[in-house]
Formats: sequence, C-alpha cells, structure tokens
Amino acid sequence: MAADDLKLGLVLGYWFAQPPVGVPEAIATAEELGFDSIWSAEAYGSDCFTPLAWYGSQTTTARLGTGVCQMAARTPVATAMSALTLDHLTGGRFMLGLGASGPQVVEGWYGQPYPKPLARTREYIEIVRRVLAREEPVDFQGEHYQVPNLGEGTMGLGKPIKSITHPRRADLPILLGAEGPKNVALAAEIADGWLPIFLSPELDVHYRECLAEGFARPGARHTSLDTFEIPNMVNIVIGDDVEEAATFVRMSLGFYIGGMGAREVNFHANLFTRMGYGDEVADIQDLFLAGRKDEAIARVPLSLVEDVAMVGPIDKIREELDQKWRKTAMTTLLVSGSPDHLRTVADLVHG
Repeated sequence: MAADDLKLGLVLGYWFAQPPVGVPEAIATAEELGFDSIWSAEAYGSDCFTPLAWYGSQTTTARLGTGVCQMAARTPVATAMSALTLDHLTGGRFMLGLGASGPQVVEGWYGQPYPKPLARTREYIEIVRRVLAREEPVDFQGEHYQVPNLGEGTMGLGKPIKSITHPRRADLPILLGAEGPKNVALAAEIADGWLPIFLSPELDVHYRECLAEGFARPGARHTSLDTFEIPNMVNIVIGDDVEEAATFVRMSLGFYIGGMGAREVNFHANLFTRMGYGDEVADIQDLFLAGRKDEAIARVPLSLVEDVAMVGPIDKIREELDQKWRKTAMTTLLVSGSPDHLRTVADLVHG
C-alpha cells in the first residue's frame, strides 16, 4: 500500500464516567490534517448517534461513522431513521457501522435475546436498506424481525409504511463490526465495509480468505477489496521504553480478554486464542474473574500487544507501519489522542 492510499480516521469512541475532554480540539486538528473520518461508539453508557450530530456541526469534510451502533439497542427501523437523519444533517457524510455485541451486553443491558446473531444481522441490515431505498412500504416477515408486526399479542392493525422523510442516499454505507470468521465473511457479503476490533498483520491472510468467501457469494454487494472499506483502530503509543509504552495497551487488552464477556462466551478471548495465545487468555480470564485485575493485565504478553498495536520509539513504529500494517487489508488507520499525537501520526502515515 502506497503512503497516499492509507486513510486516517479519528476515534472518539464511547464515554466512560464523564464526557471526554479535548474533543473540539481533536476534531479541529483531524479536519486540518485531512482525516477521512471521525468515529463514535456505544456500549452501555453514552449512545453513538448524539455525539456524531455534535461532531458533524463542527466539521465540514470528515465523514462520520458509528463504530459501532449496537443493533440490540434499537429496532432496525429506528436505526435507519437515525442514519437518514444524520446523513441529511451532515450533507451526506454519515456511515452506519453496526455490531451484534455479545450476550452479556445484549441480554444484560438491552434486555434482548442473543440467538443466531448472524441470521439476525442479515435481517437487520436488509430492513435498514429497505428503509433507505424507500422504493415501497416496508414489509418484512423474517424469523427475528417482523415489520409490520401482526403476530400474537398485537392489535393486528399494523400496515407497511414508507419513511415520510426521503433519505438522502439509498446507498448510505453500512459497515459491520465482526471478529469471528463467519461474521467477517458476512460483512463482505452484505455490507460495504468491515470494522475489525483487533486486526493483526499476523492474521491478514486468514482475514483475506474470510472476506474472499463473502465476496464470492451470490448477490454479494462487493466482489473484491477494491471497493470495500476496512477502517481499523490501532493503538499507537510512542515512547523510548517499549514496555512502558505497552502499559496502556495492556490495560485495554486485559479488560477485553478478561472482562468483556462471560468465560463461556467471549469473542475477544476467542480471537486472541486463534492468534496462538490460548494459555495466556485462560490465565487472564481466571485472574480477571477472580478480581485480580492488575495481575490479569500484567499477564498480557508484550508479543500480543505488538501483534495488534504499535508501541515504542518512533523509528520502530515507522518500520512496523511500513513493513507490516501497510501490507494488510486495512484501508483506514483509526487512531485517537491529543492534537500533537494526531499530527505525529499524520506525519508517519503521509509524511
């Protein structure tokens, strides 16, 4: 990948205890540097659409994406309404990133069931696309979603309806957050892009095979990577001491492996096991679930950090970027940080 081919995106993510500080400065810097996109997120606190409306009011060129919108949080039609509204408000700059999350969040926070996530995702995106196409009133009777719903417990008065607001774009980009092989293939088949959470250059061949499977399916929206987007978050921590620079990333990885999911079902843990860290993953989960979080974080090996992030002196990071990351299927490097950090990253990527 040539230097000019890799795009940059700013990740503002979801909020923690309080709204993040320094956001206006980061957004202004990203636009000044020509960043392609700005991304929000949600888990079980702040939502993903409201911040994007705010960010959109302060920008003119950067595209705005949800990375990701939790599908269980809204019906497909409600998500389509938010998407078409934001697309109008931002002059056609909105991208809808969707994700199925996991059973702990979906059933524990949103109070929704979590069976057959692939089939539910397929139905969900189909309904969103029908709303955006606005070719006819929406009438979808699937296994998981029924619009209109005329089933047991209803008054039986529902009828197919068209959006009274005309969407700005029927082909508004929809990207799918995915980790497992089947979900990655599904993204290639029915979406316009794939949002990884921990893309590793070491698994690039594997992911290209999963994507190729999806591209080859009958009716796939895209047939190759040439027209398909893969924005991927990579933590970049610059510092003379590699171990010290890896500390922040260790904290994040320890939390995802040990705390984001049950022992029986943790898609993040499964991903790192596929990368060859099965023993470490088991230890991290045991320690985290036993309340020994500091020990769990310390158990994350430096090699795992370096598989999914770039840490250490700037020359080391530059070499890894050019020799490893540019060769992956990633089309947009998503980063976060202060204005100075964003300038440094922009210089690394496009300098």
